[in-house]
Amino acid sequence: SKTNNRFQPNPGLTAGDVTIDVNGFKMPAYRSAPAGKTGLPVVLVISEIFGVHEYIADVARRLAQAGYMAIAPELFVRQGDPNEYGEIAKLQAEIISKVPDAQVMGDLDACVAWAAANGGNTYKLAITGFCWGGRITWLYAEHSKSVKAGVAWYGRLVGTPSPTTPKHPVEL
Repeated sequence: SKTNNRFQPNPGLTAGDVTIDVNGFKMPAYRSAPAGKTGLPVVLVISEIFGVHEYIADVARRLAQAGYMAIAPELFVRQGDPNEYGEIAKLQAEIISKVPDAQVMGDLDACVAWAAANGGNTYKLAITGFCWGGRITWLYAEHSKSVKAGVAWYGRLVGTPSPTTPKHPVEL
């Protein structure tokens, strides 16, 4: 579950939850950036299957301390709340397996648009992701020609196609 550290003041940073419009859907995200700065390079921070928890928020804050605007979107919000699951197999079956790649790509496109409208320089766009988010890192790097750098911390590169995951990074 979310800890209070996520909402405590961060000296020199603008950090906290924002809402990003995705074709009328209000997607929550955590964003952190150097306070009062614009023209910032942008890094999308993609969580593993547990969503945007304290560690992911901390990664965003550390990137902001290094001079980036970091955005960590809640990519599972339409399918459910991963924090409500204590069993990984059940979480995979009931939420993660129902998240379409196309939905995620659209959500990340909306994050990039939000960043451009809120002080980010999307000509300097990067993405990093952890486990499930590692796979998304490579998919988004192929999807968006604007991505200049991608760093995946694990992540599936191959797999059996399904309606929600029709292609995998190695295929693309």
